[in-house]
Amino acid sequence: MSSADSSADFKQQDSQPWYKNYMVIIFVIGMPTFVVVACLWFVYYSYQIRDSVVRDDWYMDGKTLYQDVSRDKLTYDLDLHGKMTFAPNGEVTFYLDYPQESLASGKLLNGDPLTYPAELALSISHATDVHKDRDVMLKHVAGNKYTANVTLDGVPAKYYLQVSHDGVDDWRMQDVAKLPRQSVSFEPLASFTKEAAHAQTS
Repeated sequence: MSSADSSADFKQQDSQPWYKNYMVIIFVIGMPTFVVVACLWFVYYSYQIRDSVVRDDWYMDGKTLYQDVSRDKLTYDLDLHGKMTFAPNGEVTFYLDYPQESLASGKLLNGDPLTYPAELALSISHATDVHKDRDVMLKHVAGNKYTANVTLDGVPAKYYLQVSHDGVDDWRMQDVAKLPRQSVSFEPLASFTKEAAHAQTS
């Protein structure tokens, strides 16, 4: 076969449009398009499952992050306790329990007058889904009783519960519980009890 014939055959084979060549469709167009679509999907998915903002008493000093436990320490110093009950209709009832010494004297253990605040802040935070967090105000009803209405997700899950009072005596109670359930008890953090026991023995 002469060189002229070979050149004619090559031109004939190359006469089809480039966009009909399967090599171009797969490697030049198909694969880059797939990579771009996959990257966009992963960016969207990463945004949807991003970590929620930390909900706690943290502050930053320079580049160091610290946790403020002063409100938890005050709860321990005042010997405050509480119990929360959950009704099927969404009603939440909280009982604020002062120690017997404070009830008898009419004063808190730090010397301040014993009073029941008009309202307490209730924070119910889902362990992984920020959309299931609930923040409400517990209203004082009578005595040591507070109530509020909260609509919780029906799927059992781990929650962080916090009851707090913002005022002269700025305290808070915390607990971790699997909800829904009938009741949750709030006690001063065990770490302060251990510290006090260690100080007495040393």
